[in-house]
Amino acid sequence: MKAHEGIYIDGAWRPAAGQDVIEVVNPVDEQVIGTVPAGTALDVDTAVRAARAALPGWAATPPAERAARLAALRDVLEARKDEIAETVTAELGSPLPFSQAVHAAVPIAVAASYADLAAVHPFEEKAGTSTVFLEPIGVVGAITPWNYPLHQVVAKVAPALAAGCTVVLKPAEDTPLVARLFAEAVHSAGVPAGVFNLVTGPGPVAGQALAEHPGVDLVSFTGSTAVGKRIGAVAGGALKKVALELGGKSANVILPSADLARAVNVGVANVMSNSGQTCSAWTRMLVHRDRYDEAVELAAAAAAKYGDRIGPLVNAAQRARVRGYIDQGVAEGARLVVGGSEPPRERGYYVSPTVFADVTPEMTIAQEEIFGPVLSILRYTDEDDALRIANGTVYGLAGAVWAAGDAEAVAFARRMETGQVDINGGRFNPVAPFGGYKQSGVGRELGTHGLAEYLQTKSLQF
Repeated sequence: MKAHEGIYIDGAWRPAAGQDVIEVVNPVDEQVIGTVPAGTALDVDTAVRAARAALPGWAATPPAERAARLAALRDVLEARKDEIAETVTAELGSPLPFSQAVHAAVPIAVAASYADLAAVHPFEEKAGTSTVFLEPIGVVGAITPWNYPLHQVVAKVAPALAAGCTVVLKPAEDTPLVARLFAEAVHSAGVPAGVFNLVTGPGPVAGQALAEHPGVDLVSFTGSTAVGKRIGAVAGGALKKVALELGGKSANVILPSADLARAVNVGVANVMSNSGQTCSAWTRMLVHRDRYDEAVELAAAAAAKYGDRIGPLVNAAQRARVRGYIDQGVAEGARLVVGGSEPPRERGYYVSPTVFADVTPEMTIAQEEIFGPVLSILRYTDEDDALRIANGTVYGLAGAVWAAGDAEAVAFARRMETGQVDINGGRFNPVAPFGGYKQSGVGRELGTHGLAEYLQTKSLQF
């Protein structure tokens, strides 16, 4: 167990204002592996003041130089990728191969994309007799979740720095260690003092102080819809811009012409990835009634193979939440095909891979985000019925469509009320915009659309 001291403000590690600490627990064995300072509102204020002081210089830095600092950051992250993977595995419980392939590799790819984009993006353009300037919005308060702890940091900090903004980061309490590693990487990359600042601390204290601070111009938050609504209300009182990436209940629509076995197997893998702790997971599988029984058998066989291959959930509260949803699914009449709420191990925050059949659209497990390795399989009668079910939640973050040809799948996907749809198993694209419709959020991350969130527009008429 290591006591990690200090918070990163104005280019240096300094003591927090208070003496309280946050314990970091390994979800695999429930042992405390470290502590970090529990930052206070005073620490947030100090960090915001540092960010404001650094803003004019960083905003005036040529985009090519900002790109160079991001390229250096990418290189540092690449050099420390093994340490990143091991850190995420220790504090999140993710199996090491997944941490290497996703938790370490994806943030590096995103950092690289913004290093490239910052060097070529047109921050100035002509519009008739006007010149239009894209300028940094200012100081960004970034509040990130625990499920993809480095990816979500990079997806906010990299575009903010590319835009010329300065940042105060408040990472999730469960996974602060990789955020500290990121701060070290920023320092090593030569980013000027005050441009990036890190305050670890509890959400109701440090997170709220960051969202409320009058010196913050934009709050970028990823997490639950309930917390996102509170942040939106706080920011709205000050007419402060928000970027919110929130919950999801994504539909995996398998049209009758699709390769059923492939669609089901990829769909199950998607739900079990990261132990189901993915906001964009395809947790509702929609299958035509004529092929429904076959799909259930395929899904059951696929889920049963995972067994101990998935890691634990992040903490005891999350495990209890997921087990409660499984019990509720049974109580409401869904048929438990694989898994269940009984803990598969005596130690660790594990939940068995779980598949429900005979799920109807109005059931709780078909409407609410569970955030665990739980798949609900629903039947539909025709494409209009499938579309009604797919669009029939308050969420609209992601989804998938499978068909014999891409054109058929695209035609269906265009009618879905969701921000991102994978067509016939389309691969993750680090420059494609990601974000939600409806209560899945406001704004976009990644690529040029993600950069735009951190820019404001000024026109000069001649």
